[in-house]
Amino acid sequence: MRHRSLSTRLSRQTGHRNALLRNLATNLFTHGRIMTTETKAKELSRFASKLLTLALKGDLASRRRVLAEIQNKQVAKKLFDIIAGQFKSRQATDPGGKGGYIRVIKTNPRRGDNASMAVVELT
Repeated sequence: MRHRSLSTRLSRQTGHRNALLRNLATNLFTHGRIMTTETKAKELSRFASKLLTLALKGDLASRRRVLAEIQNKQVAKKLFDIIAGQFKSRQATDPGGKGGYIRVIKTNPRRGDNASMAVVELT
């Protein structure tokens, strides 16, 4: 049963899935745009939006929570100083006041295995 299951398993165990999302988020904040499968893109959007919302708070506790997820200090510094600064004036599109900072655009399927692909980018 799927009761109260909030995330997709992505055919991985918990530790591997968390490491995957952390690496995808690190690459997204480093490059501003990445290409991945559609399912991973949707999960990454949820995960990275939460990190970006923490970065918008900007306090010490938020910085420590982000550093627990993104273990590259340069990327975390860029997230707080540059990326969060770009979104300070932006009104969140989500009714709860979170989210709307990341765009997922579906693209053509991957040539080798026909997997549905998507581009994830910061808005």
